[in-house]
Amino acid sequence: MRTSEKLKLYYCDTFELPLPENHRFPMAKYTLLRQRIASGDLASHCELRVPPPASDDEILLVHDADYLDRIKSGQLTSVQLRRIGFPWSPKMVERSRRSTGATISAALSAVNDGLSANLAGGTHHAFAGSGQGYCVFNDVCVAAKAIQRQHQSIKKVMVIDCDVHQGNGTSGIARNDPTLFAFSVHCNENYPFQKTDGDLDIALPPGTQDVEYLYQLKTGIDAALDQMTPDFIFYIAGADPFVGDRLGKLGLTKPGLRRRDELVINYFRDLEIPIAISMAGGYAPEIEDIVDIHFKTIEIASERFSKDRLGL
Repeated sequence: MRTSEKLKLYYCDTFELPLPENHRFPMAKYTLLRQRIASGDLASHCELRVPPPASDDEILLVHDADYLDRIKSGQLTSVQLRRIGFPWSPKMVERSRRSTGATISAALSAVNDGLSANLAGGTHHAFAGSGQGYCVFNDVCVAAKAIQRQHQSIKKVMVIDCDVHQGNGTSGIARNDPTLFAFSVHCNENYPFQKTDGDLDIALPPGTQDVEYLYQLKTGIDAALDQMTPDFIFYIAGADPFVGDRLGKLGLTKPGLRRRDELVINYFRDLEIPIAISMAGGYAPEIEDIVDIHFKTIEIASERFSKDRLGL
C-alpha cells in the first residue's frame, strides 16, 4: 500500500568525490542533477532525502570481510586502486557507503511506494572481493540482500541493467544465488573486456540504434520473466548508451533512451512489481547531456508514480 504522496529520491553531497584534475569521471553530474530536480516542476512531485550510509553489516551481506577492511583502512594495493579508478581517501569510503545506502533506502521506499530512485549508484562492476570500473561496493546487490532480509515478501529479485557496460560484478555475485537474477543489455565491444556470464546477457554490436535496442530489451525482459517471477526490480538506468558517449559505442538518441525508461518502468509497474532505480554511468562530451538523460529517467518515474497514486 502506498504510504507517500511524493516520489522519494535519495541524494547527498558526498556523492561528488573530489578527483584529480582531468579525471574523466563526470562527478559534477550529481550536483547538477539534484539542482535541476530541485529547481523545476519536479520539485513539487518529488522528495529529496539524504540517505544513511550503508553499515558494515549491510555491506557484508555481499562483500568479503577482508575487502571491506581494506577499503576502510586504505590498505588496497596499487593494482586494486588502479582497477577501481579512484584514489583512496576517507571521502571515497564515505561516498561508497552513502551511494550504497541510497540504493538500500530507495529499495525500502519502493517496497512501500512502488517506485523510488537513487540519484547515484549502479556500481555494477564491484565483485564480492574486489572493485573496478569506478565501483567500490555493489550497491544493487547489497540492497537486494538487505530488502530480502527485512521483508519476507521479497524473495526473488531481478536486476535490469541497461548501462552500456556489462554488469560483470553483479553477474558474479548472482551466479550462485538463485534468489538474484542478473539481466544485462550492453555493448559487446566494450568494458569489461572479459565478461562474467550473467543469468541473461544481451550483447549488442557498436552503433546499435533505438529500434533494435528497444526490440532486444523487450525480448530480453520477456525471456527473463520466463526464468524468474521477481518480487522486486532494480533498474540500472545508465546514460551511456547515448550516441557519442565517450565510453559507450552504442547509438541511442535521447528519445530512444526515454522510450527505454518508459518500457522498463511501465512494464513492471503494470505488473505491480516495485522498482528501485539507480543512475549508473554516463560519459557524454557535454555534461549537460548526461544530466538531461538522468533527469528524464526521474521525470518518467515521477509521471508513473503520479499515475499509480491516482489509480490511472
